[in-house]
This record gives sequence, structure tokens and C-alpha cells, in this order.
Amino acid sequence: MLPVLLTGLFSLAPAVLGRSPSNLQRNLYKYGLTESGTNTTYSMNVADCPGYTLEALTESETGLSAQLNLAGAACNAFGMDVTNLTIDVTYESQTRVHVKIYDTANKQFTIPESVIARPAAPTTSYTSNSDLVFNYDASPFAFWITRRSEPGAMPLFDTRISSLPPTPIPPFNTSDNSTAFDGFPLVFEDQYLQVSSALPYGTNIYGLGEVIASSGFRRDIGTDGGVGTIQTHWNRDDADPIDQNMYGSHPIYVEHRYNETTNTSSSSGVLLLSSAGTDIFLQTPANSNVSLIEYRAIGGILDFYFFSGPTVPEVIAQYGAVIGYPMWQPAWGFGFHLCRWGYHNISDDRQNVANMRAANIPLETQWNDIDLYHAYRDFTTDPVSFPGDEMREFIQELAANHQHYIPIVDVGIALTVNSTDVYDPYTRGVEQDVWIKNPDGSEYIGQVWPGYTVWPDWFSENIQSYWTEALRNWTEMGVEFSGIWLDMNEASSFCSDSCGTGANYSALAPLSVAGTVVTGYPECYNETISGPSGNMTVNGTSTDSCTNGMSSMALIKRGVGAGDEPGVNLNTPPYAIHNAFGPLSTNTIATNATHYGGYVELDTHNMFGMMEEKTTHIAVQDILAGKRPFLISRSTFPSSGKWTGHWLGDNYSKWQYLYLNIQGVLQFQIYQIPMVGADTCGFNDNTDEELCNRWMQFSAFVPFYRNHNTYGALPQEPYRWESVANASRIAIAARYSLLPYWYTLFANASTSGLPPVRALFYEFPNEPELFSVDRQWLVGSDILVTPVLTPGATTVDGIFPGRGSVVWRDWYTHAVVNATIGGNTTLDAPLSHINVHIRDNSALLLHQQPAYTIYETRQGPYSLLISLTADGNAFGTAYVDDGISYPPGPSRSLTFQAGSSSLKITSEGAYQIEQKLETITILGVQKPTSLKLQGQDVQGWTYSEPQEELVLSNVNVNLNEDITFEWE
Repeated sequence: MLPVLLTGLFSLAPAVLGRSPSNLQRNLYKYGLTESGTNTTYSMNVADCPGYTLEALTESETGLSAQLNLAGAACNAFGMDVTNLTIDVTYESQTRVHVKIYDTANKQFTIPESVIARPAAPTTSYTSNSDLVFNYDASPFAFWITRRSEPGAMPLFDTRISSLPPTPIPPFNTSDNSTAFDGFPLVFEDQYLQVSSALPYGTNIYGLGEVIASSGFRRDIGTDGGVGTIQTHWNRDDADPIDQNMYGSHPIYVEHRYNETTNTSSSSGVLLLSSAGTDIFLQTPANSNVSLIEYRAIGGILDFYFFSGPTVPEVIAQYGAVIGYPMWQPAWGFGFHLCRWGYHNISDDRQNVANMRAANIPLETQWNDIDLYHAYRDFTTDPVSFPGDEMREFIQELAANHQHYIPIVDVGIALTVNSTDVYDPYTRGVEQDVWIKNPDGSEYIGQVWPGYTVWPDWFSENIQSYWTEALRNWTEMGVEFSGIWLDMNEASSFCSDSCGTGANYSALAPLSVAGTVVTGYPECYNETISGPSGNMTVNGTSTDSCTNGMSSMALIKRGVGAGDEPGVNLNTPPYAIHNAFGPLSTNTIATNATHYGGYVELDTHNMFGMMEEKTTHIAVQDILAGKRPFLISRSTFPSSGKWTGHWLGDNYSKWQYLYLNIQGVLQFQIYQIPMVGADTCGFNDNTDEELCNRWMQFSAFVPFYRNHNTYGALPQEPYRWESVANASRIAIAARYSLLPYWYTLFANASTSGLPPVRALFYEFPNEPELFSVDRQWLVGSDILVTPVLTPGATTVDGIFPGRGSVVWRDWYTHAVVNATIGGNTTLDAPLSHINVHIRDNSALLLHQQPAYTIYETRQGPYSLLISLTADGNAFGTAYVDDGISYPPGPSRSLTFQAGSSSLKITSEGAYQIEQKLETITILGVQKPTSLKLQGQDVQGWTYSEPQEELVLSNVNVNLNEDITFEWE
């Protein structure tokens, strides 16, 4: 949440604490350079950089190691050239090669293994049979990665200058000279690293977020009318901007290549595991027959991992094997969550819970935003609006009804303002020495909601015990949470640099939001004509002011950042990455802030949120012993998914942002953070009835399902409009029926890294018409979702993959879709209906009776839905356990195999499933003459000819045993 949305803001005159002038001298010393180097003028151009020469090569059973020595005079383009490098190449598995290039002196920042654990060194040699092959030229040094199976194909990654377009290449943005390519040598300097790779012309690139890309899920690489991409990795708090850096950084991409001649495809992946501020360019220069990717980092090392795939789900899983698979989600986390900034007191919470129950709209978890706090201070409750004893009573009432409670935690901790101010979370942090420091050792002080704040140093030796104690004390004060919501953890500050250092703390009061009223509505709603209700009709007249829906979904691309603009902080590194706030220290912790262990914020900034997530996860696991933590966080980094889920930030109540949800959810599957979703109905601005109706349906088919909006905006709880309530009941019933399927998909993610939500081409990789589809998605491999994304629509166009080889059936009616082959099919989509279709060759274990809560739903019987292929086959699996234990305890795996007029259920595991399988539905079967279950004749079945649907009711099958069902 940003203060620019609020009234009553104040101005500050922050003290600019630049990096110490002695840093350059220290760098000269550590790299063995002379004192005269302090007068070096950086060339700001890499054209004359000499590259490196490979020498002293040694090979081993697992790879090779060598020295890289500067091949000529230092160019000092944006820093001081490092003369001596080391390269280690390790074939870590059949599908992964690790290429690490670092300064031999080991002085450049490297992500500690204590922060992100990496796989153990291989004990088996893969050098001769890996799917990938590392190739190199010694002078000038360059390397390229090929597939063993396709040695003659274009490499997956290729840094040879001869493979790249000729330089110099003029700026592709004429107002920004830094978008030129002066040359493609390997550059390794203390404040600037550069490496470039050729890519196939117009190839398909996905990932490299977090971003809301105007090009959609598939990234713009400068072909087909595109302008290319500058993806900046520098985490910042800005309300869901388009084509700019935002909350998280994920330097991983997936490439999908398609061969038109053979009609085959393959996918691969590349990770640069670095927390440095970075620009990543995707571009196709004019008249070039190749595209390219270029990394420009302002620190760290070049730590590359290459993944062979060859399918997208396999690439994602292989990435997960490096940075860690996603956390185990509690079953209740898949329920519907409700929050807003502006529940003023506990009575609002109680009334909200009661209203949801009265409307019969399932509510799993009630949340509170910063309204909960006393003076916006973490780990407190307002003594008047949210007294601790009443909070405890309210939360225990929720628990008695099998519901849950989640509060917010902002990462900035308030300072005490005078000697009479008592605030234990701050004073305990002083005692345990856990705060980030200024270079002189004083506390680094910025400003967030409560006024002047400090920030936890996640590298501190005492931080885990401090953070666990603070959260535990909160529960003992009455906030008996089931999970935690982590916000503002980029970290966000409402001033730049250590603005509170030396200030009069008592002179700065908490920010005020009193009296704030939000204006603005979605497209096609005109409040000046229709009033502020947001209703679809007023006095029987439609409020839709668009005659034909929106004329365009085009997005406006914003500026490319600070670059050479005036006012850039000269104390930032010489290469100015395209941070959309300009100077790197704007609205965040300054780059010269220091951490325990001698680290500086410049090197660790992008990991701040992830390290908070890890610390919080471990704390919650301790406090809620034996239960799975549930966390949702804003800022993320590689490995965040081990510790948290993610919501897509402060979005807008606009139809455009409904559509943009899809690429966000798909991106975070790549990043191994599958528990993801957007603020349903929008956060900023006011929603209206139609948009909220469509959004509540939409979000029922993404992993994280929460309705949340901003202070002073029109209330948007789903009971506010009857049409939205109706849509919500229908969609949530479908979601809760599918919970065993969702749960299985997430178990697969936690054990093998496979993505629960998939772009259509993941399952149909040889259909190019799917490569840019981001208005539909697949849940697993079997459920296709086609939402309405424009106002006033009663139909929606969607493509059905498979080019006629796959039978798609409607979720609600089970009717077969008469789909256009390779193109869009128009589907009816009246209000409150979202199109959902089932793929053939699927077997879905479902909850037969969706109930009000996840707990109650899980107590009911199961049903099984089989959708046969044209030749009568189907396959599916299900994973079942108690849904809450941590670490996961006993489980049971079910396999469903249909074929040759029979269905076999195989059951394995120690977990005992108490609920019976009550109903079996088989689609695509001819009307049978006899049915046998475990060799016994079956009575009480029905058959519908139009749907080719066979339904067996009241079978009461024990899912702890193997079962055979046959028909003739």
C-alpha cells in the first residue's frame, strides 16, 4: 500500500547518506589495483572491453574448472575490471548444467547457501550422458550450451560474438542511450557484469519477472512489431505498474522452440542466480537474423543454471530442484478468503462473517489489514477498536466453526518516540541487535505507516529468535492467527535514505487515512450518471455506458526509467539500471545500509522479502507446532515458494487488470510459487457489480482466492450485490468440488516441482496458435478455464487445444463441445457463468457435497468423474492426507485407470480415508448392458444418451482398497 493514495501526507527532507568514498579505495585494494586507479574515469562503453582468455583447465568426473584472465588492457566501463576469474562447470544431473563464473579472490557478493540452499554436489558422473553439453572457445573466451541429441541445432545459450549481431547497434529507444549495444564481450567488473547470448529469431520467452508485461505472458523480444524488453530486477513498492520493475525479482526464463519443418518443439530454461540489481534485455536488432538476451548486473557473480526440459513443466520442475520445491499448503488455504483495508473495528469483522453466513457464501478465512494495529505498530492491536481479549474470543469463535484468521505484518518496526513510550518489539530488537545499520553503525531509520521505523536485519544472528518471540507474544495477546500476511517487504519506505537519523522522533506522527474517499470506477460505469452504488442497473436502467464493450485492451507503455535523466543519485553504481523510481534508494532502504556479516543493501536488496518469508515461516512452524504454516507475501525472490505464497499486489478495479491476473498466475508457476492470485474485484479504485461478478468466478479457478480492497473504496464483499452472491456460490461450489484435484496438484508441486496451473501450450507444445494464449489457462492438465474479460459480454471466445484430437466436455452439463479446430470457438457466457471444460483421458476425484468450510467439505463423501477418450481410456491420480500436519504425515495415493470397458482403482499408503466414494460418473461411454463392481452386479445406475454419461450412485466404495469396476 502506497501513501500517495492518502490525504494528510507530509514532506520530509531526508539526509542523503551516500556510499562511503573509501569503498572505491577498498575495492582497488581487494582486486590488487593501484591507488592511482581512484582517478579512473569510467568509459561508460563496453566496445573496447578485451574479454577473457581461458587457461589452466582441469577436468574431473563431474565437469571442469579453469582460470579466466583479462585478455587485454582494462576497459573500466562502469567499474573496475577484475583481472582474474574462475569458471566452474558442473554437470549436476542428467538435465542440469551449472556454470559459475566468479572473481578468483571471492570478494564479489555471492548468495550464501545459508540463505538459499543449493543441491549437493553430484556423486554420479553425468559428463558423458547429460542432456546438455558445455562447449567453449578459449580465446576470446566464450561458451555455448547444446543438446546432446541435437548437436547441429542452434545452441540453447551462446555467448560467442560471432553468433551475435554486429555492433555497435544504435539505441532501440532513441531517448535512452543505454538501450544501445556497443559490443558483446564478457565484462566482469566490481560494479558491472555483462554477458550476452544469441537466441533463435522470434523465439518464445516466458518468465523474467515479476512484471506486468504489455506484451502478455509471452515476452516481447522485438519481432512481429514488438519493441523488445528491458526487464529490471530491483524490488520496489509500486501499485502494479506495466512494463516496469515491481515487487519481486525472478531471473529465470523458459524458452520454447518450435520447428515448423518437423512440427516438433522443445523447451529449456536458464537461471542467473543473482540478487544484484540487473537489467535484462530481450531484443532483435534491425536486419538481424537472430534475437538476443543480454544481462547487465551491477554486482555479484555470473551463476548460471541451464535446464534441458524438454517440456515446460519439466523445466519448471528442474528449476525447483535447484532453489527448492514449494511449501506444503494446508487444505484450508484453498478456501475463500476475505479482507479489506477499512474494517474499522472488531464489530466490522463479526458483522462481515455473519453476513457471509447469512448469504450462504462460503468463508474460510477472515483477514485484517493495518486497521488492526495500535498506531500502525506491528504486533499490536488497537485497544479500542480491536482489544486483545475480544480478538481472542472472535478468533476462537471462528475456529469453533472451522474457520480461520490471518492478520497483516508490515516489515517496518516503529521506533519509540520518547522515554515514556513503551513498545517492546522495538526495544527487544535493540537488546538483541537485530536492526539494519547505517555505515557508521547507527540504526538505519526510514519511515512507513507508524512514522519513523527500523527494519529487521535478516542476516542477524538473533533474528530468528527475535521474530519468533514477537509473533508468539502477539498470539498470547489475543491474535491467535492461523497464518500470516507479509506486506511492504520490498522493503518499502515512504522516504529515501535514512531520513530519520538524527531526527526528532516525536515530531512525526503516524499517517492518517481518516476521511479518505476513493473515486473512480471500472470502464463503462459512470458514477456521475448512475450514482456511487456500482450496481449494474439503477431504477431498472443499465449503468453500462459502453455500447459495444471496451473498444480496445491496449496498454500504455510507461517510461524506461532513470538512465541519464537529471537528479540521479551519483552515489549509486555507474551503470544506472532502469529502476522506475530512478535512484536505487528511492522509497526503500538505501543501498549503503549495512547488514550483519558485512553485507550491504546494494547486494542483498532483492532478497529482503524472501528472507523475511523464510524467517516467518520457521517462526509460525514453531508457534503452530505440528501444523503447516500458511503465508502470503508481496515481495519474492527465487526460493520464496519454499516459505510462502504470493498475491499479485495492489491492482486496480479495472477490466484490464482482470485480464492481467492471468499472466501473473502463470508467471509464478514458473517461479515455483504456485499459491498465487490477485485481489479479487480489484484493490485500488471502486469496483462495480459486473466486474466483481466476473472476478469472483475467475478467481475461483486460481490457487489463491481472496477478495480485498482499499481504504475508502466502495465495499465489495460478495454479498453486496445479489448477482455477485449468486456467481460466488456457484463458483465456490465448483472450486470446493475440485479441492481433491487442487490438493493433488499442489502435492505434486511440493514433491516434484510440477506447476499446478499451466498455459495451454504446456500440454500441447506443438500447436503454435497456443504460444501466446493468455486469456485462458489450464488447472493441471485436465481443466480448461475460459473467463469473460470484457464488460457487457454474454459470450466469450476461446480456443480448445488438441486440433480435434481431444474431446472437451462442459464441466456443468458434461456435453461435448463442438469446437473449431485450431481456432476460437464462441461460447455462451451469461452473467454468473464461467466456462470450464474437462479434457478427455482424465479421472478426477471430487468432493461430492461442497460445504460451507473446507473442513466440512472434507468430511463428506467423494465422487469420481471419468472423461474417456474416443477409444475408451482415462487416467488420473489423487493424493490424500489429513491436510494440516507438518511435516506431512501418512498419506494415500490413488490411481484411476480406465480402458477396455473397465475402471481400476489402485490404493497405496498408510493414511486411512474415512470418507467413502459414493458416486462414479463416466463420460463418453456407450450404454452398458451389465455392470460389475468387484465382480458383483451393480444396481441403481442411470445413463444419459446425449452426454454418453453413466452414473453409479450410492456405491460406497472404500478408497483404502483396490477396486475394479467393469461394464459390457
